[in-house]
Amino acid sequence: MTVRRRLIVHGRVHGVGFRVFVARAAQARGVAGWVRNRPDGTVEAVLEGQRERVESVVALCREGPRASDVTSVETADEQPEGLRSFEVR
Repeated sequence: MTVRRRLIVHGRVHGVGFRVFVARAAQARGVAGWVRNRPDGTVEAVLEGQRERVESVVALCREGPRASDVTSVETADEQPEGLRSFEVR
């Protein structure tokens, strides 16, 4: 079953390789979607794929790469759109 989850990641997540970290994690697990920096200093990501694989990427986003400091992650379930690849925006 395909699920879609939107994340807003708060903390020190700009300039620390967070987007590449998410992209590599998603691609390694066969999860589609995208990730981007937002002007307010957060990172937004959309993940689509099998529930277990999406949840695995969400768990990694709660930790972030070594240089980051994640303080919170907002999540929202959405209707899947059939995304096929992952991109850094």
